Amino acid sequence: MENVAIFDSPGKGRGLKATKEFWAGDVIFAEPSVAAVVFDSLLERICHSCFRQQDKLQRCGQCKAAHYCDRTCQRAGWAEHKQECGAIKAYGKTPNENIRLAARIMWRLDKEGSIMSDMQLITVDELEDHISDMQEDDLKDLKVDIHNFLDYWPRTSKQHNIDNISHIFGVINCNGFTVSDQRGLQAVGVGLFLNLCLVNHNCWPNCTVILNHGKIELRSLGKIEEGEELTVAYVDFLNLSEERQRQLKTQYFFDCTCEHCKSHIKDDLKLGGVAEVDGVKPTEEQVKEATDYCFQMLEKMESARLKGDYHQVVKICKECIERTEPVLADTHIYQLRMWSTLSEVQAYLQFFTDAADYSRKMVEGYMKLYPPNNAALGMASMRAGVSHWQAGEIEIGHGMVCRAYAILMVTHGPTHPITKDLEAMRMQTEMELRMFKQNEYVYHSMREAALKNKPMAMMHEPRSVDEGIKNLFHRRK
Repeated sequence: MENVAIFDSPGKGRGLKATKEFWAGDVIFAEPSVAAVVFDSLLERICHSCFRQQDKLQRCGQCKAAHYCDRTCQRAGWAEHKQECGAIKAYGKTPNENIRLAARIMWRLDKEGSIMSDMQLITVDELEDHISDMQEDDLKDLKVDIHNFLDYWPRTSKQHNIDNISHIFGVINCNGFTVSDQRGLQAVGVGLFLNLCLVNHNCWPNCTVILNHGKIELRSLGKIEEGEELTVAYVDFLNLSEERQRQLKTQYFFDCTCEHCKSHIKDDLKLGGVAEVDGVKPTEEQVKEATDYCFQMLEKMESARLKGDYHQVVKICKECIERTEPVLADTHIYQLRMWSTLSEVQAYLQFFTDAADYSRKMVEGYMKLYPPNNAALGMASMRAGVSHWQAGEIEIGHGMVCRAYAILMVTHGPTHPITKDLEAMRMQTEMELRMFKQNEYVYHSMREAALKNKPMAMMHEPRSVDEGIKNLFHRRK
């Protein structure tokens, strides 16, 4: 493959390095999945071929498990679904996502062999499975999956020994990549991408990964020199270094030695108090008390969100913010989560001024923590831009939309559906801003008349942070 080469990365094992110079937004390589499946929880809401979310999907008439947008998607997905369809029908129920993905991978390997593409740098057999590193509870889950897989696997398909089956499950556990919906807003499935498995982790990476038109793209976040190692972040940098270390050790079986982990860079900001004002600064005890209180309220808030009691979510968030905002820094991760949830819920409830206020605070905090070209920062800026536009604050809204567009042009690229949406939004807000500057009264009158004729549509229901796409690689539940 052009652009990259496998090499021995010090302290990490195999890795990929650039064989030429790259600049921000360059696509280093694109790769289709070996196989991918929809999450168990979304089987009836996501197309099993294009991974698009639709209100009404057509169900496979044979197995009753697979769902598709239409006949076109069903025909496109038939090659992967053909053997799966008969297996599900014979099994009598739909197995979990790990079993479905393992089966799809094995059927493809049986059909095409270990080398499935001229662009392939590594085979499934060569990937680490880390089964020997698994904890006892994880090994029990693995044994249950293997037992159920053997019941599910058709007698008419090629039979495999336990070691081979175990290896596939181990590979999925530590190399499964989160697949997003078409617009890149929600994690909807898991897949295996072989070349991507060679890209090592760094908490402050030089690359990002995005799913675009059915393929993952490894994109450069800034200038990369020839010979430089290519890295992505397996976990969200917003977590404290200790929590990132725990996640990486538990899921991927390695200790991160990046500078941000070793030096605990920005951890002080993530759990810090407000800056000194007129010689007054909160004590460590006050910051700790506010932190503990905010953590407890986050648990209550999440419980209310899961019940769909969004007015209670607002009440909990506001009660917490009123008490903690004078003490905690605007980069405190618990406060950022409160602002994020409250902005999303208030937008859903159509209290747009409140939503705009909290989304702006969230973005300002993110900007002090994340690298400049970060997908999470770009998506948060887009959300804030939309909230300000909905609240009638066109100047701030347009600025946020432009910031989001600049970031997503790097992280997602110009052909990604979400970037195209953002480009249309940028042009719309730019036109409205010109109108606003010419005559504020006329602008607000026209806006009010337009909203009366076509009221704002209800936003999507707020989701948990874990349901977003901050973590690139799929974590086994």
